[in-house]
Amino acid sequence: MKVVSSILALMFFSFAFVQLNDPDPVLWIIIYLSMAAICILAIFKKYYKIVMAVLAAGYLVYSVILFPGLVEWLQSKDKSLLFDDLAKMQHLYIEESREFLGLIICLAVLTFYWFRSTNSKSPVS
Repeated sequence: MKVVSSILALMFFSFAFVQLNDPDPVLWIIIYLSMAAICILAIFKKYYKIVMAVLAAGYLVYSVILFPGLVEWLQSKDKSLLFDDLAKMQHLYIEESREFLGLIICLAVLTFYWFRSTNSKSPVS
């Protein structure tokens, strides 16, 4: 599990780094660095359920706000626009879809660690 958590931490650090050129970098750097911290704590079998719950609630609310953008992308004819760097300037729903997917990744990892924490004999909960 240490390897998985290390890989996830590196992934979230990488995600945070590429946000430096994003229109709203501070928010996303905080989101991804928070997730990296959760992964690093998991390496040491430290699970803070309250922190995970607060993060999950925030990410869930934000993903609901972004969901209409995802729906618009799913209804578009050219799905490959999601991977086009210039498309995000032409269509707001591209950026919203990308951000939605980033939040879903965060929620999936938080869910994973939540269940790991219930099966762990961690002194922190």
